[in-house]
Amino acid sequence: MFLKTLSVAAALSVSALMPQTAYADDHKGHQADIVDTAVNAGSFETLVAAVKAAGLVETLKGDGPFTVFAPTDEAFAKLPDGTVAMLLKPENKAKLTAILTYHVVPGKVMSADLAGKKTGAATVQGQQVQIDATHGGVMVNDAKVLTADIATKNGVIHVIDTVIMPE
Repeated sequence: MFLKTLSVAAALSVSALMPQTAYADDHKGHQADIVDTAVNAGSFETLVAAVKAAGLVETLKGDGPFTVFAPTDEAFAKLPDGTVAMLLKPENKAKLTAILTYHVVPGKVMSADLAGKKTGAATVQGQQVQIDATHGGVMVNDAKVLTADIATKNGVIHVIDTVIMPE
């Protein structure tokens, strides 16, 4: 069991540094934007609901480019019970917006730009995330990049396993 877990972890670490060859498309032969890519993926339902609740859809459909560290539905499920429901309430829109924009970096940052480096990146929210690509995988704060370099019409998505929180 330990060896199986270790080999899966190693495979995920390697895949985080390897560019994905497929581009996200809108099922009409055109490259999709960040929001449509997340919707079409099927594993970001909570993220998409949060982006809608925060009023960030049009922004993330804009010209960009943006780099989005996208937590999966499983990442949101790791938050304490009731957290997502609380954040989706209209009275918590400012807090939700701060959390979501903490997952976005202006510009298009690909895994090749980070390989072998430890650096910080300023987020749209205003604080920095710490990126560590020096140990065979990529970490953004405490989140592991599961899939890197999903190219979209207006930027790039890196899938992460944990929701990162601003201070």
